[in-house]
Amino acid sequence: MIALSFFAPSARARALLAATLGYAMDGFDLLILGFLLDPIARDFGVGRVEASALVSWTLFGALIGGVVFGVMSDHYGRVRVLTWSILVFAGFTGLCAIAQTYEQLIVCRTLAGLGLGGEFGLGMALVAESWPETQRARACSYVGVGWQFGVLLAAIVAPLLLPMIGWRGVFVVGVLPSLVASAVRRHVGEPEIFLDGPRPAHPLQPLKSLFADAATTKISLGMILLCGVQNFGYYGLMIWLPAYLSERYGFSLTKSGLWTAVTVCGMIAGALVFGELCDRYGRRPAFLAFQFGAMLMVLAYAQLTEPVAVLIGGAVVGIFVNGMIGGYGALLSELYPTSARATAENVLFNIGRALGGLGPVVIGALAGGYSFDVALGFLASLYLIDMVVTLWIVPAGRGRQLV
Repeated sequence: MIALSFFAPSARARALLAATLGYAMDGFDLLILGFLLDPIARDFGVGRVEASALVSWTLFGALIGGVVFGVMSDHYGRVRVLTWSILVFAGFTGLCAIAQTYEQLIVCRTLAGLGLGGEFGLGMALVAESWPETQRARACSYVGVGWQFGVLLAAIVAPLLLPMIGWRGVFVVGVLPSLVASAVRRHVGEPEIFLDGPRPAHPLQPLKSLFADAATTKISLGMILLCGVQNFGYYGLMIWLPAYLSERYGFSLTKSGLWTAVTVCGMIAGALVFGELCDRYGRRPAFLAFQFGAMLMVLAYAQLTEPVAVLIGGAVVGIFVNGMIGGYGALLSELYPTSARATAENVLFNIGRALGGLGPVVIGALAGGYSFDVALGFLASLYLIDMVVTLWIVPAGRGRQLV
């Protein structure tokens, strides 16, 4: 069983553990940022929309880092470049704690995003190349679950620490998980398929191969759209909803943290179910089912008025909105060869993540200019587009052997 293999001392289990811990660190950092936006805005005298732009700048940095670290990984190896990316991420996250102006904080968050950009794609490539095709989607979903455990930890820790050590101290705490992930990576080897495969002949060859011909360009553009909607929905909801719940229902920061924790538990359950469905029934049916569910549940969520219903509804929305996260890692690994796999994972997902980084800004603007119901209605319409793209590019079959 894959759950037992996670704890077994095999090479593939160590690869899964390393990738999962690294992605958990990223989730921890970005969710903490959501709790820090209001105190940062007060300290620097900026508005809420300007403060939420810190998320967008972080994800813009992740786009650049995704390109750089992805190409480097296809040349030098998954594990080595993962270690470099985490050092960049940890260093600039720590520097956020001593930023004296809003502009300095933007620079630190953008540079931290460079390292963040390496985590998803390199970890997913490492796991996809280490696990067999019959269990690949489930293994990649475990990596996605790592993100949610990081978010869950942040939802518990941030409300407790923020009153005691302030937002600067919380940024310092955000560096600590990177030390654990870095230690684990010392015991992880490169996948055999990478070691036995050819290296790119030119430094930019992996990047060019994403748009090598019309068919590949179609797939690449489609994956950008899929990843864009995934991240738009996730960040739009997770960054703004704690503040929305506080204003609409008078929830304290701790109660908003409870909502986040319950929603994240739904996301964890969704990721585990999605990985199982992907491996059993194929990529396309699993994606379509969850995209349709996400569209319906976001629309239904906008109609809820009772606090208990909002709490339960958050968990159900979480199942569908973020349950698909591991599927992108598995799907991208199967659509591109080993010589360009990490580049594809990093570049295409992070372009989508950069587009998704607009989610907090757009959701915030729609909620402020109209209502939060309108903002959620707009988000639901994006999942309909997602379904069309899935029918356009996602293969109907189950896992493919990697080449």
